[in-house]
Amino acid sequence: MKQLATLLLLITCGIATAQSQFETGMQKAFMLWGEGKPAEASAMFERIAAAEQQNWLPYYYVALINTTEAFNTKDSQKVQALLAKAQDAQDNAIMMAPDNAELLVMQAMIHTAWIAYDPMTNGMKLSGKVNELYAKAMKLAPDNPRVVFCKAEFDMGAAAYFGNDTAPMCAEVARSVELFANFKPQTPFHPNWGRDRAQQKLAECKK
Repeated sequence: MKQLATLLLLITCGIATAQSQFETGMQKAFMLWGEGKPAEASAMFERIAAAEQQNWLPYYYVALINTTEAFNTKDSQKVQALLAKAQDAQDNAIMMAPDNAELLVMQAMIHTAWIAYDPMTNGMKLSGKVNELYAKAMKLAPDNPRVVFCKAEFDMGAAAYFGNDTAPMCAEVARSVELFANFKPQTPFHPNWGRDRAQQKLAECKK
């Protein structure tokens, strides 16, 4: 009995240590990102992902950081390298959670970054895929604020490009702002971004 109690204590301590290491690593990675060090943050998330082989979250943030950076650079080689890294991480994450709305949004964002990089080449090729991803995400999580907002933002870009009315998309942006106000992530490390962007886009809608 004493041996069993000791074994259970060791297992419990091991789990607690693993959780602590994960949490510490995630917090440090977020801190690096917040300090404007995306490359360092991405590398930290990659190291966490290597240790947490059943957890999609570290890979998700590798994809998110690199996709965000791709939107923010005009350097052709950097864009391609960033999006290649994002896609590798996304592929690993989606294998773990194939029907995850957050990951479907992430894949749509990667495709959108490719479209922004080269609209003439990638617009026709990837726009349909983006619409399919958002349609699937909407079925899985119709009240997820990132699903609603990112879909509306993509649709708004397409509407503006073709000279169509963006009022229906603005209504969806407004709905996403309400959803953001009531959204609670599953854990402190689950996706919880987008509220500021949605509010900014809504303000633009009202001009």
